[in-house]
Amino acid sequence: MSFSFRFDPVELPPEAKELRQEVRTFLREEIDAGTFSPDGGKGSFSREFSRRVGAKGWIGMTWPKKYGGHERSHLERYVVTEEMLAARAPTRAHSTADRQSGPVILRYGQEEIRQKILPQIARGELCFCIGLSEPNSGSDVFAASTRATKTDGGWLVNGRKIWTSGAHHADYMIALLRTSPPTKENRRHGLTQFLVHMKTPGITIRPIINLTGSHDFNEVVFDDAFLPDSHLIGEVDMAWKQATDELAYERSGPDRWIETFPALVELVRLAGEQPSERLAEGIGREVAHLATLRRMSLSVAGMLQAGKTPAVEAAVVKDLGTNFEQALPDKVRLLAPQIGDSQPDSNDDRFEEALRYATLIAPKLTIQGGTREVLRGIIARGLGLR
Repeated sequence: MSFSFRFDPVELPPEAKELRQEVRTFLREEIDAGTFSPDGGKGSFSREFSRRVGAKGWIGMTWPKKYGGHERSHLERYVVTEEMLAARAPTRAHSTADRQSGPVILRYGQEEIRQKILPQIARGELCFCIGLSEPNSGSDVFAASTRATKTDGGWLVNGRKIWTSGAHHADYMIALLRTSPPTKENRRHGLTQFLVHMKTPGITIRPIINLTGSHDFNEVVFDDAFLPDSHLIGEVDMAWKQATDELAYERSGPDRWIETFPALVELVRLAGEQPSERLAEGIGREVAHLATLRRMSLSVAGMLQAGKTPAVEAAVVKDLGTNFEQALPDKVRLLAPQIGDSQPDSNDDRFEEALRYATLIAPKLTIQGGTREVLRGIIARGLGLR
């Protein structure tokens, strides 16, 4: 085998542990003030909350100070992300920009764009979306056909992106666009990344309503939308490597195993201090899986801190994590009747609502950020098996 992945154990430094308590205090104060409810779901969106998070210095934490960052560690950033997700805080207005768009601009963007965009992201002022999937290519991002054609001073874009989360809120998109045909030797050749202002003439956003009745997904249509040369990110025709690096940021975080976690929390609460042997065993098994995934995810954060690009390890975390969180609602449902047997008069709305939400969002979890088939292809390639 040409490659073997590993997940080295990582211990949080004292400053990260202190930061965790600071974040928890901030979140309790926000909840007490009525800013958000922990039962509100990950899909909640608040620009005001994002600006307050930015004011605390918790967006762009690892970036250089000259771009509005704070030069803190990836492990400190991990703690902030984990606490925000566990509290189900309304982070949608800044999470994509902080997690992946900002790092891509920092690494590959032109200096003019870095100086303009990154400080605004760090202040919690900009919302980003990602333009990858298309109607005829799905999760096969290298089959993208939405085209950017060179013109005077920039590029004209024509085509469609679909399943674009948050496009109706976003100020900017980072889009993967076709600038040349693929070659026989490399089907990934010919793709280029661009920064797209979502108010650009020629862009139309069409809503897609999901199973929960929420408007999260969108179809984005480009009709001769003009992008200036300064919005080119990285090298023309060579974005496949950049997109791979970007997905390493997206795939390895706590959001890849924590989305249905509230259903498990409510099950533990209902189980009480003396659960049946079967229920205790079932909860213990799921908590053990959760703890293992968390250690693996934290290990990837440690690799990022060391300056590595753990694309294969990130794919492993995403594959195992999303399969875990997708299966969790059914496991909780099978365990829950044991509670009903011992407490026949109980009617817990919190548990039912957490389970309902987890069940409805579960089908999408192994699709977003790359399907399990795509991820396993990446893992197999990394192991030299294909």
